[in-house]
Amino acid sequence: MRGVVFDGKRTEVVDDLEIRDPGPGEVLVAVAAAGLCHSDLSVIDGTIPFPLPVVLGHEGAGVVEAVGAGVSHVAPGDHVSLSTLASCGACAQCDRGRPTMCRKAIGMPGQPFSRGGKPLYQFASNSAFAERTLVKAVQAVRIPVDLPLTSAALIGCGVLTGVGAVLNRAKVDRGESVVVIGTGGIGLNVIQGARIAGALTIVAVDSNPEKEAVARQFGATHFLTSADGVREILPSGADHAFECVGRTELIRTAIDLLDRHGQAVLLGVPAATAEASFLVSSMYLDKSILGCRYGSSRPQRDIALYADLYREGRLLLDELVTETYPVEDFAKAADDAHHGRVARGVLVF
Repeated sequence: MRGVVFDGKRTEVVDDLEIRDPGPGEVLVAVAAAGLCHSDLSVIDGTIPFPLPVVLGHEGAGVVEAVGAGVSHVAPGDHVSLSTLASCGACAQCDRGRPTMCRKAIGMPGQPFSRGGKPLYQFASNSAFAERTLVKAVQAVRIPVDLPLTSAALIGCGVLTGVGAVLNRAKVDRGESVVVIGTGGIGLNVIQGARIAGALTIVAVDSNPEKEAVARQFGATHFLTSADGVREILPSGADHAFECVGRTELIRTAIDLLDRHGQAVLLGVPAATAEASFLVSSMYLDKSILGCRYGSSRPQRDIALYADLYREGRLLLDELVTETYPVEDFAKAADDAHHGRVARGVLVF
């Protein structure tokens, strides 16, 4: 079968991948569509260290082909959106409703794929850039069949992360103010999350002026090409500032833009060794800096909620899909994503 493999030196689309049958508690999914997220590119450029060789992709949707023993919530033929959280469901964090903090869901990559008899790693417990992938049952969330799979693919990372950061982590409330730095796939979902939450002022900041129209479509009330103008809109500062780029100087900017009791939420991914600075004295006005993994999501709950919001016209998904590419055009899709030409590019099989 086809898939996108990175071996540490080059990324190529291969056609000779193999995958094992599902074991107990596992689901085999025929992937129909997979969004290309910057996290995939970060594996290629080394920003995210990962064991190699690896089958890339982590934002996908498809149709269940087979299930292992003990799986009852999905069956062959069901449409599913895939999450990256291979959480155990039994530890203290899972029991507290925090599957993103499950230690068995972090840093324990499996090897369900093989090529020429040699095993390959699975990226983010998902590897959606393959015609078929194998996930834990908890990662496969059934969705309505009328939800286009090209749009449903984007729920599993970009929507869960961006909208989840607003609703689950920051808990943005009605009438509050939000600044979003970076309006790529994650930033647009933060913007629409803020709109859904009832934020009154939503300021989008992006150096590319061509992104204004789509930012406003998703819910931005203001658009700036520099954070220098934020104080003209919010003289006292923002209740919430989301950094969605992954640059340390922008983390400092987000913190400096906060009002008293404001929250800076970090969603961008800088290098693993990157350090950021801020004025400690400014934090004594009850300000907070919040890390956020995967939107602090509970995928079985949140994906179903976002599917309902989409069907009601309140959550934009189709509009996130700038362009679709056959998987063989991965290089073009990656180049478009790297240069910010798309909100989200989607690979299709």
